[in-house]
Amino acid sequence: MAEAPPNFLLVVVDDVGIDQWRLFGYGGYTPAQTPNIDAIAQGGVRFQNLWSMPACSNGRAALFTGRYPFRTQVYTALGNNDLANYMLNPNETTLPRLLKPLGYKSALFGKYHMGIQANHPDGEAMVHASGFDYFEGWLDQTGDPSSIDTTAGGVAPEGSWSCGFVPDAAHGGANSGACYTPDGACQALSKTGAQAPGRVCRDSGGIFDPGAACQAPTPGNIDFNRLSGHYVSPLVINHEDGSVEQVPLTDRRARTWRGSEPIDAALGWLDRQPQGQPWMIALSFATDHTPLMQPPSATLPDDQPDSSHLDCASMVDQRILSNQMEESMDHELARFMVNAGLARYGASGELIYDPKASNTYVVLVSDNGSLGTVVKAPFEPTRAKSTAYQTGIWNPGIVAGPGIAEPGRSVDAMVNIVDLYQLIGELAGVEDVHAAVPRPLDSQAMRPYLESANQSAIRASNFSEIGTNLHANGELNGPCVYSTTTCTQIAPSKGVCNDNGGTWWGEGPDNASAPPEGFGKCCELAQWQNDNGLTVADNIYPKAAYAIRNEIYKLVRNEYDAYDASADACADDTVVYELYQIDQAVPSPTLDREEANLMPASTGVSLTVEQQQNYDDLNNQMDTLLASRASCRGDVDLNGTVDENDIAQWSDLKAKSGGRSSWADINQDGITDDTDRTLIQESFGACSSSGDNGG
Repeated sequence: MAEAPPNFLLVVVDDVGIDQWRLFGYGGYTPAQTPNIDAIAQGGVRFQNLWSMPACSNGRAALFTGRYPFRTQVYTALGNNDLANYMLNPNETTLPRLLKPLGYKSALFGKYHMGIQANHPDGEAMVHASGFDYFEGWLDQTGDPSSIDTTAGGVAPEGSWSCGFVPDAAHGGANSGACYTPDGACQALSKTGAQAPGRVCRDSGGIFDPGAACQAPTPGNIDFNRLSGHYVSPLVINHEDGSVEQVPLTDRRARTWRGSEPIDAALGWLDRQPQGQPWMIALSFATDHTPLMQPPSATLPDDQPDSSHLDCASMVDQRILSNQMEESMDHELARFMVNAGLARYGASGELIYDPKASNTYVVLVSDNGSLGTVVKAPFEPTRAKSTAYQTGIWNPGIVAGPGIAEPGRSVDAMVNIVDLYQLIGELAGVEDVHAAVPRPLDSQAMRPYLESANQSAIRASNFSEIGTNLHANGELNGPCVYSTTTCTQIAPSKGVCNDNGGTWWGEGPDNASAPPEGFGKCCELAQWQNDNGLTVADNIYPKAAYAIRNEIYKLVRNEYDAYDASADACADDTVVYELYQIDQAVPSPTLDREEANLMPASTGVSLTVEQQQNYDDLNNQMDTLLASRASCRGDVDLNGTVDENDIAQWSDLKAKSGGRSSWADINQDGITDDTDRTLIQESFGACSSSGDNGG
């Protein structure tokens, strides 16, 4: 009898760098408690040297396509104004499409963020369009949780309650009040333990009216249509027939903690699958993403002190909240494992996981590194998420399951998040993953590391990048400034900028003295600040950054629209190269800190012969890799040629998008029109088998 194909639980966590967890030898002075993830790792292999991409969207697109960002053109975290050209093209052979011919059903629960519905031709059906049979999660306009509702559901003025609930009387709130639910029910709540009744009410999906008695009907100031961080979210379902369900904010599912609702939904979907149906479930957490908030206390360790008094706007308190959010995720992952029959609880509540007891592989990876404000020592908080430095791209990786030799070990060899695409394909039974995909893949083998504890290194180098997603006619996100001097254009909106502790200088800037239209570039902001005698935000994040490494050395290439203080002007397209010697030493790795740069431009220091040889080799490798994306303008369907099929897709996308943004918008003006059709026709026969998005 043929062996049944394995199932796959793909756990994608958000903003968790390798600095966070003691499991990988780091975790700083106060690591989060992750006993369940630790137990899963004991049933598999820890990958100690895994690179992802520096941001949410490009990390996830790399995972689900096996292709680097310069091929998919998903360069950085997507925002509401980004063109469809920079979102995941539905013609990509995503993981669910790779597995589909083998009979797999695939579902994704939680965060998607490889498209934003504002400019996506498939709108809220985009996840189904990308190949998943089922989706239940969030397609928020910024891709991430909304800002926290500081009115706590309309019961107080804006700015009153930083965590979205009314605290207890000792912290300016109330010890009793009325807890309303969307169905009109109300319950009187009083403080009986450590937790504020306002938090108890909020955690159960309700709104707490402090110091008030229950009334009928519900008072008019109680507003169940306010979004609030991880607790009130616009939940979307893509059903298997392609239909879309928008869950109203009054539905209990839309008012459930974003680390718990995907677990409930995934278990429900799994229960509906017939016996013997092979499946891949992607549990896509955004649990440690800003805005940082208190998770439900039931999902936290029993010895965890009450955190209701913490200020969610405090950078100090956010470090505690970040730990709690990771601990909550650990709890909820274990809940899925047990209820799905992949593990069980022991007598003391510990997770008991036997990888050979089920025909299921558990794969865990993070999409990018940690947010700078919560980075753990000795990692570098100023070179974290959204950068190509180690703290921004060096992430946890775990593979556990039935086919692993000597489980509980670690692998120090370089692997990349794109390699997981090939690994899952091979474990599922795809004979040659590269041959099965009609476009270039960047995946390399990982399976040999599972099958042999003595496997030598397969990758000779590793690569990561972040770039810029464009708006119509080449516009960028507005500037966002952190700590007065660091400016980035990664944040896609004012809300995301503020939620991450930044000051917004784009359209509608936070600074009332700035022009109302804001600034288009960080260097333009710096020029205005200098001209007006203000502190200049001249530490400008790159608009594109590339990193490549071998066993010892790492080369970083940063491309800026820099600010030239001597000329008081923008120095567009400035390119800076940096070379570092790095390692993964536990607990104090050698990192790519600014002072460790082996070729700082200001000192004129010469490289040694060995360093120069490594610099030349890595630079050549990077140039060769980036040049492997052959331009194929007009190749809408990604088949490597431009022909009538692309005209057919132009017609379909024009109709589907209503003439707005699409992958057939060749001139990237935000409109799919006859000009784009002409450009496609002019490219007929100009390309051959590149298979990359030529936009």
